[in-house]
Amino acid sequence: MFKRLQQKWGLSTKTFWIVFLAFGLTGTTTAFLTRYVTRWLGMDANSEWYFRLGVRLFMLLIGYQVILLSFGALLGQWAFFWKYEVKLLRKLRILPPEANKTLLAIFASGAGSNARRIMEYYHGHATISVALVVCNKSGAGVVQHAEKWGIPVLMIEKERFFHGDAYLEVLRQHRISWVVLAGFLWKVPDQLVAAYERKMINIHPALLPSYGGKGMYGEHVHKAVLAAGEKESGITIHLVNEHFDEGEILFQASCPVEPNDTPQTLAARIHELEHRHFAPAIEKAILAANSKS
Repeated sequence: MFKRLQQKWGLSTKTFWIVFLAFGLTGTTTAFLTRYVTRWLGMDANSEWYFRLGVRLFMLLIGYQVILLSFGALLGQWAFFWKYEVKLLRKLRILPPEANKTLLAIFASGAGSNARRIMEYYHGHATISVALVVCNKSGAGVVQHAEKWGIPVLMIEKERFFHGDAYLEVLRQHRISWVVLAGFLWKVPDQLVAAYERKMINIHPALLPSYGGKGMYGEHVHKAVLAAGEKESGITIHLVNEHFDEGEILFQASCPVEPNDTPQTLAARIHELEHRHFAPAIEKAILAANSKS
């Protein structure tokens, strides 16, 4: 039961138990405060039942939610519990239904600096939202970023990804409209590419078509650029097709390659371009596609 709940919430084991603790503390605290309030109001078994019921309903519907948010904040899980409360209030029709949004899934394998920037950019966005983070590496930094923003995480396994349904069913359950590859190191299966034709975006740390293809990622790209004596490098944001780094180019930005550059210093300059341009380029692509549909 706990495992299913953890998967549903998309939390790491540590964060799941912190959240579980917050729920437990909230239940205990609410029960204690309800007894205290009824005594303070002078209520006992002889009091009118509707007064006692009213106090209990108030503590359950209002007090519990406030206490839950308080414990969530104290335990560093404000984003999770705020999202939980908003969803509950929408189910109870206290808040209006969420406007139809374009929902993104971010696929990432590592530290997730680009993924973090995308989450920040679309937090509170009117028409686009990050609904899922997909990761293939246990302990990757992107998982912590997702939990900070209250975004579910799907940890994937090779067998199902490459020889099963490629997790298409899970993406459909989350109503994912677009897939964003942000440092995802596995080649995406053809069936997943086909399912998100012209709705899957990747970023590459060089000016394609140069320095692309199998094995060309991260430091490998920067080493190749420096070895060739290039005077400039940059980023390419492109749609994904069945071939490595050959999809339609949506956006490019360049930066100089300095004479004393190392792969690390060049990478830092490239990261600045990625963080500045990736999220807005995704938005531009989605809005352009939506305007045509």
